Amino acid sequence: MTLRVLIVDDEPLARQRLQRMLRAEDDLKLLPACADGPAAISAVLEQQPDLLFLDVQMPGMNGFEVLAAVGAERMPAVIFVTAHDRFALQAFEASALDYLLKPFGADRVRKAMERARVFLSGGERRKRARQYQGLLRATDTPRESPCILVRKRERVSVLRPAEIDFVEAYGDYVRLHVGEEVHLLRGTLSDMERRLKPEGFVRIHRSRLVNQQRVREFVADREHDAVVVLRNGRRLEASAGFLKDLERVLQT
Repeated sequence: MTLRVLIVDDEPLARQRLQRMLRAEDDLKLLPACADGPAAISAVLEQQPDLLFLDVQMPGMNGFEVLAAVGAERMPAVIFVTAHDRFALQAFEASALDYLLKPFGADRVRKAMERARVFLSGGERRKRARQYQGLLRATDTPRESPCILVRKRERVSVLRPAEIDFVEAYGDYVRLHVGEEVHLLRGTLSDMERRLKPEGFVRIHRSRLVNQQRVREFVADREHDAVVVLRNGRRLEASAGFLKDLERVLQT
């Protein structure tokens, strides 16, 4: 079995050195390496590697934040890479597949790969997800809500659910409204509802979800058309039946 491997490290020399070591392994396919967290998130979701060598300390978004953004269920097997033993290495040993402490040599990389092969051959995805969830708790890293990535040509926008005002269906796509900006993402409104419901989004129409934190008022009586008014004054067409769910959520 050929393992698809992704390296994420903000240091070019570190990426190149690890790539040289891994080229000695004949059952690996090295994917284009990433230099930062947002690029890593995009690569993991789009290319679905089997194994990820993930640097812990990176500017902007560290390795733990990458893990939190992707989500434990979608994360490949991870070998963490760090130059600082002040990161909770005991937690790594207890919860992560493996870790490499810089500077490391080829022998240490081979041992990590042996461990990864054994782990992956067992198909233990659920166990891996529990391990990552335990790792995030053990390291006490603040976790943000899962990010939504929107690609436009070479640019990838990283959206947090709290930034989104509402979402609406648009053919084979959904439109994410963030203030004055509108982002187009391929997918269904039902998929977005499953992803965003834990973050406080409520369906107010068969083609529309709203962030409950953005709701200023709503009208849902027999004499008026159902409508939701956002804090920025935007008026959204709604359905009286769905607004019962909104009312219930806002009262809890």
